[in-house]
Amino acid sequence: MLSFYFPAFIAILLTIGMIFYPKEAFEASLNGLAIWWNIVFPALLPFFIFSQLLIGLGVVHFLGVLLEPIMRPVFNVPGVGSFVMAMGLASGFPIGAVLTTKLREDNLCNKVEAERLMSFTNTADPLFMFGAVAVGMLHAPSTGMIIALAHYLSSISVGLIMRFYRAGEKSRLKEKTRQNRKSGIVRRALKALVEARQKDNRPFGKMLGETVAESVKTLLLIGGFIMLFSVVLTMLDLSGIISVIAPLVSKGLTLIKIDPDLSSAFIRGLFELDLGCQTAGSLQSVTLDEKIIAVGVIIAWSGLSVHAQVASITSSTDISIIPYLFARVVHAILAGIYTALLLGPLKMHLATDVLFQQVFLQTVPQGDIPYWYSRTIFMGARFILILSILVGLSLLIYYAGSLKTKKNKVLRFNRF
Repeated sequence: MLSFYFPAFIAILLTIGMIFYPKEAFEASLNGLAIWWNIVFPALLPFFIFSQLLIGLGVVHFLGVLLEPIMRPVFNVPGVGSFVMAMGLASGFPIGAVLTTKLREDNLCNKVEAERLMSFTNTADPLFMFGAVAVGMLHAPSTGMIIALAHYLSSISVGLIMRFYRAGEKSRLKEKTRQNRKSGIVRRALKALVEARQKDNRPFGKMLGETVAESVKTLLLIGGFIMLFSVVLTMLDLSGIISVIAPLVSKGLTLIKIDPDLSSAFIRGLFELDLGCQTAGSLQSVTLDEKIIAVGVIIAWSGLSVHAQVASITSSTDISIIPYLFARVVHAILAGIYTALLLGPLKMHLATDVLFQQVFLQTVPQGDIPYWYSRTIFMGARFILILSILVGLSLLIYYAGSLKTKKNKVLRFNRF
């Protein structure tokens, strides 16, 4: 019965809070809207449309066959997961969840594979870490490299851990791949592309229109959650709830030898990562190293706002949100550990790392056309680079395995 009463109770409290503080609630909503309209919407829309088109045209099916040799043994997910991984690493929240949901709806992966995939592909984008956090919040551009490196290393580590999640689950796609292994991998990939396009069978104009409509709908959903959680955090602040919780969090941070002043940042980061990182960056009494560790943990956790987006996006499928939440906790812990380790040997280079970063990475995200254009080009280039590396490694593994198999057959033949 608690599951019925508790949400209703929270909704009533929030409504009362907005009645008592209408101005603050309105301003918080406007702040959330500004973030969504100026940064999130123009940054993600091209990639949402682009990714949906690639799925409809069969290109993702093509990549799925080509990348099966690396994705299956490493992460225990089908080859199509490489597309989600590359797009997630390049574009950021919540595109990993959006594409995983699409793959599940198209039956390109089973329930367990979707849960494994989503656990490590829904990551922050590099421009947020380099620009918004390192430059805009910490005012230390050179810290972006450590924050991003720790984030992606811990994300890949989560993927390696989650490969054992329900490892005994059989995959029909895996069995089908084994049956078709006699034909070459490139031929099978091309065949998969043609079959997928024939199965979709929508005219390109219709596909494009539906893709744009679906992408805008998803982005409207994301915008709503950003505004909602902006208001929720403001109400928590005004009601004094955060000041009540802060001492408890401070004691916990003291036990693990982290500055207790970071408690307010972690509490805000629990709900919304932007506000959590912003609070951490504004604390004058905290050392830069501890700020970097804090934002690393907050970004990896990603906030209840992003989790709510993921839950809503996946609600049309049988994907469970529980493994995803577990993965976020593990990701946050590993990100903190990796950041602390990286700060040791790399600390002497913090002042010079900025020289090796692109000038574009040293700017705070803005809501203007030049920035949107530069961002799209940067993200697209990173997506192509990641995908190219994965394809190269996958083909190398495949042909090395084929060569080894042929050599073994020759040896067995010579024995007779």
